[in-house]
Amino acid sequence: MALTGHEKNEMRWFFSKIQDEFRGGKINVERTYKLLEKLDIQCNYVHVKHIFKDNDRQKQGKITIEEFRSIYRIIAHREEIVEIFNVYSENRRILFESNLIQFLTQEQYEIETTESIASEIIQKYEPIDEVKKAHQISLEGFTRYIYSSECLLFKQECTKVYQDMTYPLNDYFISSSHNTYLVSDQLVGPSDLWGYVSALVKGCRCLEIDCWDGSQAEPVVYHGYTLTSKLLFKTVIQAIHKYAFMTSEYPVVLSLENHCSTAQQEVMAGILQTTFGDSLLSDILDDFPDSLPSPEALKFKVLVKNKKIGTLQETRERIGSDKHGKVGLWEEAETEDEEESTTTETYENLLSRDSQGKETETKKALPVTLFSKKKKIRKLKIALALSDLVIYTKAEKFRSFQYSRQYQQFNENNSIGETQARKLSKLRVNEFIFHTRKFITRIYPKATRADSSNFNPQEFWNIGCQMVALNFQTPGLPMDLQNGKFLDNGGSGYILKPQFLRDIKSKFNPNDSIKDNDPIAITIRLISGIQLPLSGSSSHKPDTLVIIEVFGVPNDHMKRQTRVIKKNAFSPRWNETFTFIIQVPELALLRFVVENSGLIAGNEFLGQYTLPVLCMSKGYRRVPLFSRSGESLEPASLFVYV
Repeated sequence: MALTGHEKNEMRWFFSKIQDEFRGGKINVERTYKLLEKLDIQCNYVHVKHIFKDNDRQKQGKITIEEFRSIYRIIAHREEIVEIFNVYSENRRILFESNLIQFLTQEQYEIETTESIASEIIQKYEPIDEVKKAHQISLEGFTRYIYSSECLLFKQECTKVYQDMTYPLNDYFISSSHNTYLVSDQLVGPSDLWGYVSALVKGCRCLEIDCWDGSQAEPVVYHGYTLTSKLLFKTVIQAIHKYAFMTSEYPVVLSLENHCSTAQQEVMAGILQTTFGDSLLSDILDDFPDSLPSPEALKFKVLVKNKKIGTLQETRERIGSDKHGKVGLWEEAETEDEEESTTTETYENLLSRDSQGKETETKKALPVTLFSKKKKIRKLKIALALSDLVIYTKAEKFRSFQYSRQYQQFNENNSIGETQARKLSKLRVNEFIFHTRKFITRIYPKATRADSSNFNPQEFWNIGCQMVALNFQTPGLPMDLQNGKFLDNGGSGYILKPQFLRDIKSKFNPNDSIKDNDPIAITIRLISGIQLPLSGSSSHKPDTLVIIEVFGVPNDHMKRQTRVIKKNAFSPRWNETFTFIIQVPELALLRFVVENSGLIAGNEFLGQYTLPVLCMSKGYRRVPLFSRSGESLEPASLFVYV
């Protein structure tokens, strides 16, 4: 059968690209892999090795040019993509510009598609010159387009800062880490600068620094009273200075857990000022004397979060004066067991303000420990030099919502341990949301998590907590949710909270069925897997399945699972459809997990991807997969239709 003009063009293009490699005869698997890369076909070396072995007819570890062509077709011309191409191609060889426009508007929901957009795609992705010049796209070009970043599930618009950044700081979710200097566990693991660097590179905007007196008047950073190694405060601050604004230009908050003597606090203040210079915020902004500024107004600024003596006005009056040796006294009431309980005041408040007057029921719901807390007054000395560097992020102990409503100042932030926060979110959810509308609230993992495990951050985002601090060094579901949520808004580390968590008039309660919100329905057809990661435990081909899970308000939590496809990680085809009705899409995240089905040891994690529901594109999309520790597993991905 004679070849058509299109087929001739294709053959000519293909052989012109590869013939040099075969001048010396057959090629081995390494050169096969390099040649596929040269043809712009992304592949996983292990998969190439398997396919190479199947196509090496002589079994001598070398292949001919024809065998290479078979391997290329297996990897590049995937059935499910050929099927879509053929639906829109009049001759199963090429798409005209008009066919491509039809595909983009009907399948990809790119309603605004014009000829110029289609011709841009052709120019960018069509590798065969004759086809490109004729304003057409071949299967080669179409495949490269489907594999490109333009067809990823994550919306292109969300890869840039697109939200209004001029609201006050308390109106944003802020990417925050806990004990940022630890890179393994909390008790004996190493303290490492890498903790700070990697958190900043991931877009984290609130870092925690545990400071203690060191020798030779040099403050050190480590987890006090444990065997974790020590870093110099100065070195930590220099590393932060270097990486602070690499990923995001919005403000960085340094949350100081300060255990230093006043002399070494002065040293800290000096280090902060000399290292950061003008980037360090050390006075109120003129436009914001009595309200929190916006991320926009604080671009490229570093804010210090610590206890503070006196008022902002007094701080301003002291600018330029000599503070050496000047010390203020800070007093606060504390309970014996800070993390595990609410204070006595909070307890009285819980009883007196129960909205239905069910005093006894509330009493039953509370652990007995709440009744026997002795309060003692803690007195701390704070160097004025350090205190005066605290402007909009003054650390203030949380007492009760009632106390905050009456006395808390706009620049005072609370840190609440997860156990206490969880109790309050169950018993006083409306007051909690009212509180987070006005004040920056930080939630941190309970002290008993010595292994650096994390809690699920979603329950605290649901009630508007701005800084939900996680152990960034610990992989798993909580960090997948954290990384997925903060992909939004250009990965800037600041995400504008939904209107109902900012508006004082809103009656939003995440635990109720939502009345006035617009639910959305999402239908996902899970078509196939593309070069999925191979199982770590053995060289055999995994039995793959996919779990799709929605995280959000409790009523939106849903989990669906595909059937298992035996011994196929290269191209499993599921073609299963799932529909999710989501009541509060503004808070919802969607997580895809690929597993190797195991009967005895349970399923083995192969890869995952998490993203905000409202950042999903429609149409045929590729879902890129990431390892447990958050590394990209490209080209491993799922192929879906949304």
